[in-house]
Amino acid sequence: MELKALFRTRAVMSFMLALVCVLGPTLTALADNNGTLPKASSTSGDAEAASHAANTAKNLIPTYTEVLEGWKKNGAKEDHTGSMTLSAASLSGKSANANVAVESYDGKNNVLVWKAKGEEWVEYDLDVAQGGLYSIEMSYHPFVDSRDRKPIALSLSVDGVSPYLESKSIELYRHWKDKMPIVKDDNGDEIRPAANDISSWQTWELRDMSGAYLDPLLWNLTPGKHKIRLAGSDPMALEFISFKAPVPVADYAAVKKEQTKNAAPVEADPIVIEAEQVGWKNDSSITLAYDNDIANSPYVRGKISYNTLDGSHWSSKNQEISWSFDAPAAGFYKIALRQQQSLVSNRSSFRTIMINGKVPFSELKAYRFPYATGWKGRELANDEGEPYQFYLEKGTNTISMRVTQAPLIPAAAEMDKGIATLVKLSTDLRTLTGGVDDKNRTWDLKKDLPGFVEQLQELNDNLAATREQLIAINGRSDALSQGLVTVSKDIETLLKYPDEIPYDAGRMNTMQGKLADLVKQLSSQPLQIDRIFIVPVQKPFPKMESTFAEKIQGSIINFFNTFRSKEVSEKTDDQVLNVWMNRGRDYVNLLQSMANEMFTPQTGIKVKINLLKDDKLLLLMNAAGMAPDVGIGLPHDTPFDYAIRNGVYNLKQFPDFDDVYKQFAPGAWMPYFYDGGYYAVPETQTFSMMFYRKDILQNLGLSVPDTWDDMYRMLPVLQQNGMNFTPVEHSIFMQMHGLEYIKQDGSRTGFNNDKGFEAFKEWTDLQNKYGIDQRSDNFVQHFRDGSYPIGIADLNGYLQLTVAAPELNGVWGVAPIPGVKQADGTVVRWTGGNGGDQFASAIFKHTKKPQESWEFLKWWMSEEVQEKYGLDLETLNGVTFRWYTSNVDSFVKLPWKEEDLQAILEQWKWFREVAKVPGSYYMERELTNAWTRTVINGENYRTSLETAIKEVDREIQRKMQEFHFVDANGQLVRSLNLPVITKPWEGVDKYVKK
Repeated sequence: MELKALFRTRAVMSFMLALVCVLGPTLTALADNNGTLPKASSTSGDAEAASHAANTAKNLIPTYTEVLEGWKKNGAKEDHTGSMTLSAASLSGKSANANVAVESYDGKNNVLVWKAKGEEWVEYDLDVAQGGLYSIEMSYHPFVDSRDRKPIALSLSVDGVSPYLESKSIELYRHWKDKMPIVKDDNGDEIRPAANDISSWQTWELRDMSGAYLDPLLWNLTPGKHKIRLAGSDPMALEFISFKAPVPVADYAAVKKEQTKNAAPVEADPIVIEAEQVGWKNDSSITLAYDNDIANSPYVRGKISYNTLDGSHWSSKNQEISWSFDAPAAGFYKIALRQQQSLVSNRSSFRTIMINGKVPFSELKAYRFPYATGWKGRELANDEGEPYQFYLEKGTNTISMRVTQAPLIPAAAEMDKGIATLVKLSTDLRTLTGGVDDKNRTWDLKKDLPGFVEQLQELNDNLAATREQLIAINGRSDALSQGLVTVSKDIETLLKYPDEIPYDAGRMNTMQGKLADLVKQLSSQPLQIDRIFIVPVQKPFPKMESTFAEKIQGSIINFFNTFRSKEVSEKTDDQVLNVWMNRGRDYVNLLQSMANEMFTPQTGIKVKINLLKDDKLLLLMNAAGMAPDVGIGLPHDTPFDYAIRNGVYNLKQFPDFDDVYKQFAPGAWMPYFYDGGYYAVPETQTFSMMFYRKDILQNLGLSVPDTWDDMYRMLPVLQQNGMNFTPVEHSIFMQMHGLEYIKQDGSRTGFNNDKGFEAFKEWTDLQNKYGIDQRSDNFVQHFRDGSYPIGIADLNGYLQLTVAAPELNGVWGVAPIPGVKQADGTVVRWTGGNGGDQFASAIFKHTKKPQESWEFLKWWMSEEVQEKYGLDLETLNGVTFRWYTSNVDSFVKLPWKEEDLQAILEQWKWFREVAKVPGSYYMERELTNAWTRTVINGENYRTSLETAIKEVDREIQRKMQEFHFVDANGQLVRSLNLPVITKPWEGVDKYVKK
C-alpha cells in the first residue's frame, strides 16, 4: 500500500505523531557519523523536548546581540583602562598544515607571513590584567596578486570557543582604486574602469561582516590567561593584534563644547571632490556610473561619461569609500553632498561617516539619507536642518563613508523570527497531514493541532508591530512595510477559516518566501553621489541642483541622444570581424578592450564587439541578412535551433577542431551536437552541487552522504529535528541510472524501460516515501535558518551564500552530489547542468570570414583569455559575477577556496548535459507533468511516466519528420547517431588532489 494512503486514516496518523514526539530526541542523539541509526535506547521524550532538540541543532551559536546583552547583565565592564598588544610573530601554536613564517614583508620586519592554502589556524597566549569588554584591532597586509582578490576571512575563538556567531565570520578588507584616466572606446564613450588592488599595511577594528552593528565587535575577557585562535584559508601578513577598551563616541552637542572656540574664520573657496575620484574603496565592485543629468560633473553631451559613484553597487555589508582633500587652513567647515537616493522607492539609506578615520560624533554613526526623487543637495545637518560643523586641521584630511545596516537590524531580526515561526508551523502541519492535501478529510485544527492558531495570530501581531517599526526607522511607508501588509493579509485569510488551512498548506511556504525576500531587500542601502562639498561655515554652498530651465534643456538633449544607438550596429565593415555579445555592457567593453590589446596584435584581425541586448534579435537580423560573424553569450538551446535550419557553422569542418574539443568536458558539447557535427563551443556551464552546514551535521553526529542510500538514512534524523532536504530535479536520478534521455538514433525517448521507470520512481519517492518538501521557495534562506542543513543547488547557490549569508562563513561547505555505488565500488554521479546558465559561442553560416571567426573563438575560449576575463570581471563587479568558464584550466585559477574547488572538480568529471533532437523541448514539460501527476495527484508512477513518454515521442516523431529524419510512414530514414558518454572526464584529474 502506498504511504500516502496510510496517512489518510486517523489511527495511523496518531501513531505517527506519537512516534515523532517520543523517538525524535533519541534518534538524533544516537545517529552515528555515517548518518545511520544504531539500535534505539530506552530514552523517551515529549513534544517540547523534540522541539528543543530541533532548536538546539539549528541554533548552535547565539548571535552577538544576545551574547553581549548577557555579558553586560553579568557585570562585564566597558569603562576600563585595559590594553594589550600581541606581536603576530609570537605564536604559541599552529595547525599541522599551517604555512607560516616570521620574516620581513613590505617594509616591516618580524611579522607573521601566513601563506594559507587551506583551512589553517594560528594561536596566541594572552594575559589579561583587567577583565572587561575589549575590541580587537589588527595590523595586516593582504597578499596582492591575481589569485588573491577577495577579503581575508577569519574565524576568531577564545579558549577554543567562538562566543557568538559573528566571531566565526570576520573579514579584513583590501583597498582598491580605479584605473585612471578612464579609457574611451571608438565612439568616444568612456569604458567603465576596473580597479587595481592597492592594499598595503593597514589596520582594522574587527566588525561583523554584514554591517549590522554600529560599533566594533567586543569580546569579554576575564582576568588571567587565554588562548586566542585565528582560523582561515586566505593568505596575508600580520603585524600585531591589539585589545582595547571600547571608546564611546560623544554626541554632537558634547563634541561642539570641546572643540576650539577661538578658531579664526576660514577664508577660502569651497573644496569640491568629484565622487568618482576615490582615494580608496574596500570593495572592487563599488563601481562608477554614468548619469545624464545635466548638472552632474563632468557632463559630456551625447557621450557616456562615468561621472558618479554607482549607488546600486555601493549598498551592502561594510562597503567603505574614502576621499582625500586638502584643507587650506585650520578651522570649522560644513559638508554637503550632491546625491541621489531614489534607487529604492520610498526607502532611506544609512551611512557611517568618518573624518580622518574616526566618527566625529554619534549622530554620524548611522546618518540617514531619506528618499527623494532626482538629484538633491544634501547638507550634513541635524533634524532641525542646522549644518554640523567639523573642525579640520590644515593640510591633508580624509572623509570616509561606510554602508551600515544597523538601524534596520532589529526589524530584520523580527522578520527572521517570523520566518522561523512559519517554518515550525509548516513542519507541524506537514506532520499532521502527512504532506497530503486530502479534500475528503475534515479537520478541527484547534483540537488536532493545539496552539497552531494562537501562534499564527501572534505572528500576525508581531508583523504589524514590525511594520510600524520600519515606518519609524524609514520615516515613511515603503514597499517593505507594504510587503508586510501583504503577508498579514495572507495570515488573516488563513485565520478566517482555520480548519481549511490543512487543505492549503502550501501557502505557508509562500509566506516564508515573501518574508525571506523582504529580509533580503532590507540589506540594500544604495546611495549615488556626484560631488562632495566642503565649505567654510560662514560661506554658502555652491549650487548643487539644476534649475528648472536646465532640467528642460537636459531633457531635450537626452531625448535627441536616444536616437544614437548604443547597441548592435547595423553598419558592418568587411575588414572587421563583427561579433555580437548577448551580455551586459560591462562584459562587452571588457572583451573589446582585451581584443584590442591581445587578439588584434597577435593575429592582425580587427574585431568589433557589439552589445546584443536580446538574443531574439538574432532571428530578425539573420532573416534580414545582417547576422554577425560570431555570436557569443548565446543561450544553450540557440545554436541547436540554428543548426537544424542551417544557420550556424559546423565547427568540425575546421582541421584543428579535435584539439579544441579536448579542452572541454565531452558532456558540455552534447547540446551543440547535430547530425554528426558540433555547432557551438561551450562557453560557460554550471551544475548541481551538494551544500551542507558543517555545524549542524556535526551537532547531529552526521557526515556528508556519499550515496543516495546514505542520504536516505540521514533523512529520519533531519526530519525528527524539524529539518529536511531540498527537492531535486529529474536529471540527477535519470542520468545516474545510466539512462540516455534520447535514444542514440534520436527517434524517441530513452527511458521507456525498467531502468527508466525505476529512476522515475526513486525521484518521486523523495516526496511520496521520504517526506521531502514538494517545492522550496528559497534555498538560501532555508539553508541559513537551518531548516535545510543539507541540500542540492547549482553553483549560483555558492555565490548567493557567499554574499547573502556572511554569518555562515566557515560553517558550510560543498560536496559532490550523492551517487549510486556500482559493483566495482565506483560511485556514479552523472548530472546535467542548469540550462538557463549554460551559454555558448557560435559562428554564423553566412559569414564571409569563417577562418577569422574560428581564430577568434579559439582565442576567446583559450586558457589565458578566460582566466583574465574572469578575474577582471569579478574585480569590476564583485564575487556575484564569478565567471563560470567551461575551460577547466582557467576555472581552477579563479579565486575559489581550495577545498570547495576540489569538490567542484570531482563533480565536474561527471557532468553530462542532455543531447538535443528536434522536438526534445517537450521533455522538460512532460517530465514535470508526470511528477505532478504522481506526487500531487497520487497517480501510479508507471502510468504517469508512460503518458509523458507518449507525448514526448509524438512530438519528436513529428519534428523528425519535418527535418527528414523520419519518412511519412514514421520509419527512420537516417540516424542522428548521438554521442554516448559512459566514462567520467579525465580532463580534471590533473587538478584533483588524490
